[in-house]
Amino acid sequence: MNEFNNNEHPHRRYNPLLDEWILVSPHRAKRPWQGQNEKAADDNRPEHDPECYLCAGNVRANGIQNDNYTDCYVFENDFSALLKDDVFYESERNTLFQLKPERGINKVICFSPKHNLTLPEMETSEIEKVVHTWAEQYLELGNHDFINYVQIFENKGSVMGCSNPHPHGQIWAQSSLPTQIERTQKNLRLYYEKNKTSLLKDYLEQELELQERIVLENEHFAVVVPFWATWPYETMIISKRHFGNIIAMTSEETNAFADAIKRITTKYDNLFETSFPYSSGIHQTPTDRIAHPEWHFHMHFYPPLLRSATVKKFMVGYEMLGEAQRDLSPEQAAKILRELPEVHYKTKN
Repeated sequence: MNEFNNNEHPHRRYNPLLDEWILVSPHRAKRPWQGQNEKAADDNRPEHDPECYLCAGNVRANGIQNDNYTDCYVFENDFSALLKDDVFYESERNTLFQLKPERGINKVICFSPKHNLTLPEMETSEIEKVVHTWAEQYLELGNHDFINYVQIFENKGSVMGCSNPHPHGQIWAQSSLPTQIERTQKNLRLYYEKNKTSLLKDYLEQELELQERIVLENEHFAVVVPFWATWPYETMIISKRHFGNIIAMTSEETNAFADAIKRITTKYDNLFETSFPYSSGIHQTPTDRIAHPEWHFHMHFYPPLLRSATVKKFMVGYEMLGEAQRDLSPEQAAKILRELPEVHYKTKN
């Protein structure tokens, strides 16, 4: 009988945040690829595009003109998935046909007036302004009595469904806890009640000790490929100090958070020397006016690319019907990312 090797043999790993398992099949990374190839991202964009709905001073699709902004710019989404209106609905109380109205506010945040500038190409001080804007919006939206969760996120790249290449993110604030948040909160709370400590603080301390899946760190944050990562080059930024949300950050932590974002996104771009697509988002305490000592601030990055700038991981078949599956082991992915330079490939010459 062969001795188990986590970089060669199929195995399952447990995700304590979502209480679910993932299948890891590292030997499958060797298989030939004759499937779909994505179109490589277009990096040759102008600094200002007169046809772009998000560029400073331009008119959006609904006829509203953007301000001539100079750093971050926030406005309510012109095509919101959620609406503020409070509507009356009488539940039929049928357990098989449960329905309830959902209220919320959707916003767009333009990171920069420069149409051709993504987060890894921005200065750390400019990313800090984005972090400050996230904090302001989290506080402002969370103060509405009907808002119980504020989801800050970014979809980067057309392969992730981004409809506009201008560097921007979104905020969806709503009256209910989204499913992923509800599941995460349940598991964080169970761990906290049992151990009187933060699950992610304990997890990160062990990761820092092992150094197997740590990609980079600074004084206040670490970037790790989670032990249970689903996507090929998935990472998570975790605060070293236990706090629950973005408004609890010190000024030093805000700068360190911006530094971590710049460094990991630069590594992503350098991996295949392309504008690396991903969906990212912050997970933090709900705004439901209840104490949540179980929550520990963190940010997820879910990039789809697997082998090159044009070959992505598909979540289909077994992943849809059974459970999530990955080919590259988290340890292999962490090593590859860790060894990449932190100077952006566009400026290395």
